[in-house]
Amino acid sequence: MRLAACLGVPLDIIEPCGFIWQDQKLQRAGMDYIELANVQRHASFAAFCQAQPQRLILIDTKAATSFLDFTFKKDDILLLGKESVGVPEEVFQAIPHRVVIPMVEGRRSLNVAVAGAMVLGEALRQTQGFDRGGIYDDTRAEGRI
Repeated sequence: MRLAACLGVPLDIIEPCGFIWQDQKLQRAGMDYIELANVQRHASFAAFCQAQPQRLILIDTKAATSFLDFTFKKDDILLLGKESVGVPEEVFQAIPHRVVIPMVEGRRSLNVAVAGAMVLGEALRQTQGFDRGGIYDDTRAEGRI
């Protein structure tokens, strides 16, 4: 939520997710970013796909294309799975655009926030979603995470 709020990109949460939305620990950890983030929740992956017709880009350790070699578009949606298991196999197979973050051999994965930040940063750089002045109008960032 903090990443989405600070970079001005919408955040979609697809159920079932790994946390309880009303949990007080989540509310405490989210600090004031919960109120600043543009969050939309979806009951299932199918419901998400119906609501969001844009191109999905899956960030997954099993992908073959480095995110550094991928050409992002302004309205792309970045999709990340659970840190422990990624996305279900049927979701993996349903998304033709998949990217991986190259890592040192023998390492399993990065946490979701770090992986999302790396790929979102590259996507925003490619699509001029960042204002080079340092502070920008969040209506320019069109991608979703």
